[in-house]
Amino acid sequence: MEKKQMAILAVLLIAIVISAVLFYGEWVGGFSWVGISDGSNPQEQYQFSKNLDVWFMLMLVAFLMIFIRKFEWGVCLATILSAASSFVIYLALQQFVFDYGVWDQALLIKAVICSITLVIAIGVFLGTCKMWQYLLVGIAFAAVYCLVEYVLANVSVFGDFATDPGGSVLVHLCAAYFGIGVALGIRDKTAFNEPMYTTTHSVTFVWLASMLLWMLWPSFVCSLLPLESVTLGTITCYMAGIGSLLSTYFVSIMFGKVNPLIYTYAMLCGPVAIGAPLLSVGPWGALLIGLIAGAVSTLCFIYLQPWFTKKLGVMDMMGVHNLHGVGGWMGAIFVSLIVGSMTTFVMAIVVFVIVMVTGFVIGLVVRFTRGQMDAICDDDTDFVKSEAPAEGAEPVAASEA
Repeated sequence: MEKKQMAILAVLLIAIVISAVLFYGEWVGGFSWVGISDGSNPQEQYQFSKNLDVWFMLMLVAFLMIFIRKFEWGVCLATILSAASSFVIYLALQQFVFDYGVWDQALLIKAVICSITLVIAIGVFLGTCKMWQYLLVGIAFAAVYCLVEYVLANVSVFGDFATDPGGSVLVHLCAAYFGIGVALGIRDKTAFNEPMYTTTHSVTFVWLASMLLWMLWPSFVCSLLPLESVTLGTITCYMAGIGSLLSTYFVSIMFGKVNPLIYTYAMLCGPVAIGAPLLSVGPWGALLIGLIAGAVSTLCFIYLQPWFTKKLGVMDMMGVHNLHGVGGWMGAIFVSLIVGSMTTFVMAIVVFVIVMVTGFVIGLVVRFTRGQMDAICDDDTDFVKSEAPAEGAEPVAASEA
């Protein structure tokens, strides 16, 4: 057995042993050892469908990043591995470190929000590490996310706590700068040489994912709200989304034709930016925020991306900063101005520092454990393929392959 196979077997056996120990605790102590909600109250019944919606959105994020024609399966697998490891570790930390208590729909939603935050973050350095390292990053990120979540919920500034019911700071700003921190640690400049060729087929998947994400976004931002706030959250989310749909289009055609990859990303900046002021504005204020957010994000894709990546010395592979980073800052700024308190903006700076530092350290670990990278953003590295040979090429017999 090769060393690689032995290492994989060892990791699998460790996972099985840990799971067996935890199962034994359940078996001996009964469900009381964990504590499972009976799901009978209206809030939990409402949250069941929102839980599924957020999982659906997480998988759609993969399709949002699937445009590189030779790196489609890899995006899907990286998404699944990142989500799986971060989800499990988040739940474990909540039970054994933060003493969450009863497992309920709210806990499951918080766990999948942790996972979707990481899936957004890997878009910065996607394709520049080994596939197994997404599991490693997921384990580490769950701890970082728990810390950020705790700080936002429990640390006050000027006597106030951060206002972020829809996750502008907790999810989007956190994702963007954690991803950038990891990319800085990996520091793979060969990413600048990736041509990122697309096909109509691959970009059509991006359109589909973006449109479905836009439609489902209220499920995400309203998933943990009390029932009496859901209608307002839904209204402001959709109005902000309409705003960014429109302004992204108008700014795009100012420069000629619509770039589909810019449009399908920037059209989501309204829902990103409305996360913090979700319950602090009405419909028309939300529309204004969306109009501003979409325009700014589009301009960032056009002008900021080349300058930003050159100054950093790393490539933001999926333009995460232009949507989630910029949108996250706008959400923190908007809500600070609206409520007349800079608390959320100050806490956004705190989150920025935490995730940049921890992301950079994790990126260094990835860099020194990944070994030789034969290629970046290439499915051939990880997958068996049985495609027909290119026209004019000689077929290869199975015995020769």
